Amino acid sequence: MSIEGKGLLSMILQTNEERTEVEQEGEKGKSAIPAELPILPLRQTVVYPLTFLPLNIERPESIKLIDDVVLGDRMVGLVTVKNVDADRASPEDLYSVGTAAVVHRAIKSPTGSVAVIVQGIERIKPTEFIQTEPYLEARIEVIPDDGEQESLEVEALSRNTMDLFQRMVSLVSYLPNELMMAVLNTEAPRQLLYLVANAVRMDTEAAQQLLEIDSVKDKLHRLNAILSRELEVLELGQKIRDEAQSDMEKTQREYFLRQQLKAIQKELGEEDEQGKEVNELREKIETAGMSEEAKKEALRELDRLSSMPQAAAEYSVIRTYLGWLIELPWQVSTEDNLDINRAREILDEDHYDLEEIKERILEYLAVRKLRLEREEGEGAKESKGAILNFVGPPGTGKTSLGRSIARALGREFIRMSLGGMRDEAEIRGHRRTYVGALPGRIIQSIKRAGSKNPVFMLDEVDKIGSDFRGDPSSALLEVLDPEQNFSFRDHYLDVDWDLSPVMFITTGNVLYTIPPPLLDRMETIELDGYTEEEKVKIAQRYLIPRQIEENSLKEGEVEFKEDALRLIIGEYTREAGLRNLEREIGSVCRKVATRIAAGEEGTVVVTKENVSDFLGKPKFYNEAAERTEVPGVATGLVVTSTGGDITFIEATKMQGSKGLTLTGKLGDVMKESAQAALSYVRSRAKELNIDEGFFDETDLHIHFPAGAIPKDGPSAGVSIATALVSLLTDTPVKCDVGMTGEITLRGRVLPIGGVKQKILAAARVGLKTVILPRHNEKHLDELPEEVRNGLDFVLVDTMDEVLEAALGDGFVKDEC
Repeated sequence: MSIEGKGLLSMILQTNEERTEVEQEGEKGKSAIPAELPILPLRQTVVYPLTFLPLNIERPESIKLIDDVVLGDRMVGLVTVKNVDADRASPEDLYSVGTAAVVHRAIKSPTGSVAVIVQGIERIKPTEFIQTEPYLEARIEVIPDDGEQESLEVEALSRNTMDLFQRMVSLVSYLPNELMMAVLNTEAPRQLLYLVANAVRMDTEAAQQLLEIDSVKDKLHRLNAILSRELEVLELGQKIRDEAQSDMEKTQREYFLRQQLKAIQKELGEEDEQGKEVNELREKIETAGMSEEAKKEALRELDRLSSMPQAAAEYSVIRTYLGWLIELPWQVSTEDNLDINRAREILDEDHYDLEEIKERILEYLAVRKLRLEREEGEGAKESKGAILNFVGPPGTGKTSLGRSIARALGREFIRMSLGGMRDEAEIRGHRRTYVGALPGRIIQSIKRAGSKNPVFMLDEVDKIGSDFRGDPSSALLEVLDPEQNFSFRDHYLDVDWDLSPVMFITTGNVLYTIPPPLLDRMETIELDGYTEEEKVKIAQRYLIPRQIEENSLKEGEVEFKEDALRLIIGEYTREAGLRNLEREIGSVCRKVATRIAAGEEGTVVVTKENVSDFLGKPKFYNEAAERTEVPGVATGLVVTSTGGDITFIEATKMQGSKGLTLTGKLGDVMKESAQAALSYVRSRAKELNIDEGFFDETDLHIHFPAGAIPKDGPSAGVSIATALVSLLTDTPVKCDVGMTGEITLRGRVLPIGGVKQKILAAARVGLKTVILPRHNEKHLDELPEEVRNGLDFVLVDTMDEVLEAALGDGFVKDEC
């Protein structure tokens, strides 16, 4: 039942005399209240004594009740429903206290509902329900309000109620001033209480609690608390509205004043500050050399800016966007150094060896030089930037090589690390709709370089991630594709930018983590690591002079003998690159600096004999001889993210029944290689002088040390088979032999990858013989001459040849 009706306000706003008459009528009505009343359930409505309220009756049973009441004595009991979700109220759904009321008017509407106006007479309490159909009827008990109504406390509470209600009326629009006048003219505390309570917004439960309180004094206390809280809420809301209105008025006032100022300045022939800024921006846009698309977009945004007040939120957004467009190097580029000999000198000066990379850079310069010489005039076609991918172990000089290339070409150099990048917006930027949006790091870096044709190094391309924010490697496809990057579109700029003049260089440690579509767009050049001879030369030419300078030493205060460098390389570092070698050289230099600072004079000479005085005991030793002196251990050659290395495959047997255990965090391919190796050994047991039934009563365990490091790949097949044969024939593998190759069930040895890195690792740890698949013979030409001369290469096609080379003729025990 919704609260609505006509004539209510006129009934409430009666004169004192009329209200007195109503009250007297109510007093008469009290004595006339019958002992049994029909009960009308009210939903979300509480009717108080001595008040008028309109009700809209819609339920059929309630309409029937009203019809009967109007034809009778017009008395009805009004009780509020506790459970408003109940389809039809039962006695259990009603509160215990209600109000006896007189129905003054009842008007039927065309929709079938009945609008009534009721006047509360007195509080009642249903004691027993004597009828539930067609409507509720109950025996009731009249419960008048208790307490003194003429005490000083009641008078003080009444006055406080009037004050609070008067303040409330001034804050809300739904309470007319006439109602306030009616309240002020009310002298009886009880009538004042119910008149104010009927006008104040409160939830049903609070209104019912107020009705159920017996004492007038307690009712006034509760009503004052409700009024105080409601007043706090209203005053806070008014404060918020006043502040918002004040801010809005201030903004409007500033806008009108600015418009007036513009008109005055226009009349005086002066230019306002905003107009001056707009004109400066327009001039910069005209001279920036933008593309037609970018210029059109910039002028469009400038027109929006000119018609916008400076205080507008979007003003700074547009101003920042125009700043980015203007400051980009649209027509600024560096002239390439096309002197081939000079470029070669710079590359040789910065890096030792790396001939393949140097040749590729010189080829790029040569092609560009010929194009410029042979295609005269402005119609000469612009050369596209090369996209190179340097892959190799850490410390091989990939990043520093990029700087050297930029210096040789005479270009600006910028570097951006991709390691751990997971958000595509890092590449393409954010759209301008986002707060704090900026261009992607590609555009930011080009702006920082101040040139449209820099050497751009994308470091750690093999370590890009991806998550719910996107896949940066997919965004790089456009950047690194010469057929697409001439129209690269950053989300923030939203105009095409030509990346084709940029020379992109990416670096990584491994190839298999780079997405194939991205790898396909780049020219890959592998840096496989350095030999001992190369490390000695690099240390003498680059590392020692740099560490002498960094540690504030002078030339001649420290001298490294070549034998000392070889000892540091062999026993204090074991790596494909040079970082640890430089650290050890730096450690020696710091100790020399300490001696000189303490007053020691003369040149400190670092020799093979006194290296341990500076660096302590050696960190590495030749463990191949020690590990392979027992049967069941073979030395394999592997490639890791840090370059080539050796690994030991250990096999052991125990009593059991056909069990094979593989440990060492192996991938599926390596597990399958171990299964293939075992099947080969079992199938050739007779030829290998092994008991053909050995596996029936034996369990085998093959372990790859460094168990925390994941391992996978097929190239350990020959090493696993050799370790098994060594174990089962009780014949140790030769201590200076390393091997690599994939094995088939028939004992064929198939080619593998990473040959150069594996052979460099074998030379680094002191192996003398390397067993390789014959199909990998062509890769030996890539090795430095000193490595080829220092190792004995055994090229094999079958496992029989591997076993002969690793275990000796007839599996004769080898003495190391």
